[in-house]
Amino acid sequence: MEQKFYVASCVFTEESPQLSQRIQNYITDRFNMPIIRCCVANYKVEEFEQRMPEWYRDEWHNIKHYAQYPAGSTMVSLCHNCAAIFEERHPQINRLSLWELILSDNKFQYPNLHGERITIQDCWRSKENRAEQDAVREILRRMSVEIVELAENHEDTKFCGYSLYQHQPSRNAKLAPKRFVDGAKGLFVDHTQDEKRQLMEEYCAQILTDKVIAYCHYCIRGLKLGGKNAIHLAELLFN
Repeated sequence: MEQKFYVASCVFTEESPQLSQRIQNYITDRFNMPIIRCCVANYKVEEFEQRMPEWYRDEWHNIKHYAQYPAGSTMVSLCHNCAAIFEERHPQINRLSLWELILSDNKFQYPNLHGERITIQDCWRSKENRAEQDAVREILRRMSVEIVELAENHEDTKFCGYSLYQHQPSRNAKLAPKRFVDGAKGLFVDHTQDEKRQLMEEYCAQILTDKVIAYCHYCIRGLKLGGKNAIHLAELLFN
């Protein structure tokens, strides 16, 4: 039987600990799936523990930081960095987005957004992952969302918030060079905060709906800096 495990994502959990906790509880209760915190062994273990809010710190500490799984296993993730690193470092491990996993759950209760028109933002870090993109849109349809597409979507998206306008963590370039070096020519160049804000505002000017949904925490940061009412898909599903 195929073994699946969930990577909770240090960065996502630091930004949204309550939301991450709810997702982890769902993963455990519904699928009885093991959870690890990070996609890399020994990466800033204590640093991320100390960044967690006090109420959650012990619980985060008790989650295994990293573990190796046999070939043919499947890592489940909502973090595109984690997925990219596994894709290049562990090609023998299959990858599945959280959204695809949710679609496999015939008992999942989707909220009803009553036909609201909402823009969907795809992410540069996962631009070739059509299975994930299709799953996101199917989830939105099941929530009765009228999806508004951007001109640059799917594999044509060039957006990942302002994360592409600053230096990236050195580990990303080392662990996933196809994505973060070869595929990132001209990106990850330092800009001032004012320059980032201007770039995000210019980008967000094309988004005409009241809300925009993204499924990447870096995209969310950039959309909010650009002045948009940006909502992570997980917020709609787990709040």
